[in-house]
Amino acid sequence: MAAQPQDKPLQQDAARDLAVGPRSKDVPWYEASPTQIPSAARRLLETYSHIPAEDVTAHVIAVRERAWEVCPYPCIGGFRFLDLSMAQTAEYPEILARLKEGETLLDMACCFGQEVRKLVADGAPAGNVWGSDLMGEFVELGYDLFLDRETLGSRFVVGDVFDQGSDLGQLRGKMDMVYAGSFFHLFGWEGQVQASKEVVRLLKPKKGSMIVGRQVGSTNPSVKEHKTNPTGEMYRHNVESLQKQWREIGEAMGVRFTVTGYLTELEGSHRKFHDPDDTKRIWFKVVREE
Repeated sequence: MAAQPQDKPLQQDAARDLAVGPRSKDVPWYEASPTQIPSAARRLLETYSHIPAEDVTAHVIAVRERAWEVCPYPCIGGFRFLDLSMAQTAEYPEILARLKEGETLLDMACCFGQEVRKLVADGAPAGNVWGSDLMGEFVELGYDLFLDRETLGSRFVVGDVFDQGSDLGQLRGKMDMVYAGSFFHLFGWEGQVQASKEVVRLLKPKKGSMIVGRQVGSTNPSVKEHKTNPTGEMYRHNVESLQKQWREIGEAMGVRFTVTGYLTELEGSHRKFHDPDDTKRIWFKVVREE
């Protein structure tokens, strides 16, 4: 992924720092078991992975415990990887249709590749769907979670968004769409700008190339300390600040983007460890216009 923000370590190095040391489970974002398996995730595990209904919960917990030892992210501790958030976007029917017509999509920071499996289960050609993550261990655990190591035709690359020499470089200029679920908010403002530019470079340089995503946002945009992020901070956007950021990105890159979005309330375990008053979920779409 390309030029890192000045005075920032590579994302890989920072995440590895987070990934060492004891794995205390005495934190607000760790749940011993899911309150319930979301219906869409359960259906995927039962019908795509052919896991017996009575075994689903134990199977999910077992894989999650192994993932916690890799890196104790909140999305791991709180079973957020079961959300299948891409299918909750208004753009999901368009994404599926475009994939079926031969276009390509990269799931950025894909974790276990759960969104990839959902797309394939819903009829997207597996060869048109890619996943990328910083942690190769998560990609491997995805095969164990979905029991499809020998059958899934989608491809995964492991890479750091700020490392120009990473394997992610092979995808530059080849993607029609990128899904960025809970990715950009791993950084502060400048880190988000740099990461966004690198994601843009993964897209085909043509009108209609698109980034869709969601992340933690706020009614009052600002940078917050966030100790479980590799960078130690998180810039939380509202729609206006996100549009401002992308205007700056577009001006710097000589590209015009249309940015739309909306805020919703945080759900589930996220309410336990985020400021309850102004912290929201922001959903967004960034479309290249030229």
